[in-house]
Amino acid sequence: MSLAIFDLDNTLIADDSDYLWGQFLVDQGIVDKNRYESANAKFYEDYKQGSLDIVEFLQFSLKPLADHDPEQLYQWRAQFIQQIITPLLLQPAQQLIDKHKSRGDTLLVITATNRFVTEPIVQLYGIDNLLATTPTFIDGSYTGGFDGIPCFQEGKVKLLEAWLTGSTETMQGSWFYSDSHNDLPLLKLVDHPVAVNPDEKLAAFANDANWPIISLRDGQCPTHHFHK
Repeated sequence: MSLAIFDLDNTLIADDSDYLWGQFLVDQGIVDKNRYESANAKFYEDYKQGSLDIVEFLQFSLKPLADHDPEQLYQWRAQFIQQIITPLLLQPAQQLIDKHKSRGDTLLVITATNRFVTEPIVQLYGIDNLLATTPTFIDGSYTGGFDGIPCFQEGKVKLLEAWLTGSTETMQGSWFYSDSHNDLPLLKLVDHPVAVNPDEKLAAFANDANWPIISLRDGQCPTHHFHK
């Protein structure tokens, strides 16, 4: 039994939930289209290039949570999950998750996208453990801030290490599946790093390091690397 860790966006789902949530807010008229849409696109491009200022982005992306009543936010989120996210769930990803479950592995999603957005997505895949950037919630409302450190780049490693101290799990035999070069700090830490539909920088690194490269997009077989 080992720890099987998964990134979420563009790994277990076929797009980026953080970016899509922002677009959903624009499309519903919840935020100002002209200002929000361009900023959302710029932050996403910075992320893909590896130059994202994560604190600046979180100040931007978490502000709508502070601007609205939580009950209204949960209604919007349920609509977002049903309309936008459900079509992006990947059957090969579910098969891979089930394969790890059948081996008795402990499943964990670790994602930079905040917990408000990602928790119901992870639950759809039947995964109980989630490490994500956590929006601050005080006296029944979101503040627009976040607790602790962002779950991003080296922050993923630090939050995983903290999680392990309160767990019986270890990194022995561990797996991590990700699409992004932003996750190289954690990919280098596990025993079995796997690049999933990787971006250009991660694909180049994975090739040089002789890491498995797989696809979880529909029609692809995700299980050929289990000989390791």
